[in-house]
Amino acid sequence: MLDQISSKNIKELDLPQLSALCEEARQIIISTVFKNGGHLSSNLGAVELTVALHKVFDFPEDKLIFDVGHQCYTHKLITGRAAQFDKIRVKGGLSGFPKREESEYDCYNTGHAGTSVSAALGIAKARDVEGKDFNVIAVIGDGSFNNGLVYEAFNSLRLLNTRVLVILNDNGMSIAPTVGSMHEYLEILSRDSEQKCKREKHANIFARFGFKYDGVYDGNDLAAMIDKLTEIKEELKTRSVILHIVTKKGKGYEFCEENPEATHGISISSSDRVSKEYSEVLGETLSALAEKDDKIVAVTAAMTSGLGLGEFFKKYPERAIDVGICEEHATILCAAMATQGLKPYYAVYSTFLQRSYDEILIDICSQNLPVTLCVDRAGISGADGETHQGVFDLSFLSSAPNLTVAVPKDIKEFEEMLKFSVGFNGPLAIRYPREGKRVFKKRAKIICGKWEVLNDGDCDFAVIACGERAITLSLAAAQQLEKDGLNVKVINARFVKPLDGEMLDGLKEKHILTVEDNMLVGGFGSLVNTYFAAGGKVIKNFAYGDEFIPQGGVADLMSERGVSCEAIYDYIKNANR
Repeated sequence: MLDQISSKNIKELDLPQLSALCEEARQIIISTVFKNGGHLSSNLGAVELTVALHKVFDFPEDKLIFDVGHQCYTHKLITGRAAQFDKIRVKGGLSGFPKREESEYDCYNTGHAGTSVSAALGIAKARDVEGKDFNVIAVIGDGSFNNGLVYEAFNSLRLLNTRVLVILNDNGMSIAPTVGSMHEYLEILSRDSEQKCKREKHANIFARFGFKYDGVYDGNDLAAMIDKLTEIKEELKTRSVILHIVTKKGKGYEFCEENPEATHGISISSSDRVSKEYSEVLGETLSALAEKDDKIVAVTAAMTSGLGLGEFFKKYPERAIDVGICEEHATILCAAMATQGLKPYYAVYSTFLQRSYDEILIDICSQNLPVTLCVDRAGISGADGETHQGVFDLSFLSSAPNLTVAVPKDIKEFEEMLKFSVGFNGPLAIRYPREGKRVFKKRAKIICGKWEVLNDGDCDFAVIACGERAITLSLAAAQQLEKDGLNVKVINARFVKPLDGEMLDGLKEKHILTVEDNMLVGGFGSLVNTYFAAGGKVIKNFAYGDEFIPQGGVADLMSERGVSCEAIYDYIKNANR
């Protein structure tokens, strides 16, 4: 049925046909995600809501914004993209998130939490200014509802004097279970009729912002959703509404329903040689260190298990803090705890750390506080595309005074860096990819700002690489060149900031190559370029250009941008002629 359905003709279907459509969408999502990877449980929970929205509203004339976008798969299936859905999240295929460039039904690109209400207000205000007449709907989960951006948007509703529908999709989860006072508040609103008086009293907070609150309803009841949305569509002519629904994350797939956190995102491994995930090493090492040091605390923003901290949270609940999807708050919390003598470790994905730049700069670095940022999923992350590629962290972190930036060459060096961090009395960031695929034999003691030579050379070329991926490519190229009679020096630049000036000054090689899993602008290569600005060296940088990197396989995306063993080999071979 889906290959014949569009948002236009869905209005012609009766309830049994719509129910069949929901089941078909659910089965396609399950089979595709297990093939391509992607967000499973959140999408399964939003099937009926999405179908009901398309039955009642008039898209793309009306505008629909999905917060984060974890729940947009059904929307894609019923807006003319069913035939391409088997290529979701692969190179050249559909994005796993809403994307304006992909369809007129996607009115706003998302990928990070908390942006939907602000975006909805902006689109609605533009509508009003231009004298147009359409509805604007934001669908936001209870996890995103913790994010401070939501309340900044709420605060401006009366000021903007516009009308929007905010659908609060409450499933008790973000990636990890939702935490905090707002979650408890939503639980009160979600209770049965005997709590009606208390519920009505608490719902008044939304009226103060300018919304009519309407809830709580079963978001997986298709007929009820169609009726309620039809009613609200009329109300939107005169006022803004918050519709509070409850859905089951993983709905229709028993394993997902019972394991919503584990099946939030399904990954397809790109290699059978994975030795260990860096997050696992973080959890094990930090737990062992915390046993000996009661000053160590761990902080995460709704990513406990994804960042390997599950065991730490069980062992040390008083020193384990999940603040929900509030990355800026987490950063300041760490800074404040550090002023009182604690040793905070803030574990966060590279793509989400971007939201905390001001707090890193002002709260942590300007006060020179001993906070350790554990930056996971650094470098190209692959299938999630532009919003999730961690290729900017070296650039923005390197600009912060007082911040030391470390990049381990493998999981063993990562473990040693964590041990080193305990005694380090200043701001420290350690960045690493998801998977640890190599363990290198050579080991050198971790000394702040000091690099190590992994491969001695006797020719006029030195390759300086930072991070496991870059070092792997560099050593592979060096091995090929050795067969051609060229012994190339390969250096592990395990500290990007400060640079190892002593080693750089001692390099006799004229040709210097830098290799990194980051963009060149502001990254490691640009720092080395600046260091040798006075001349005397021929420098070639292998890094990413000034662009947003789309979805695809990690190795393919790196190679397409010239960061590959072949590119390094070819450059040295040709330059040596």
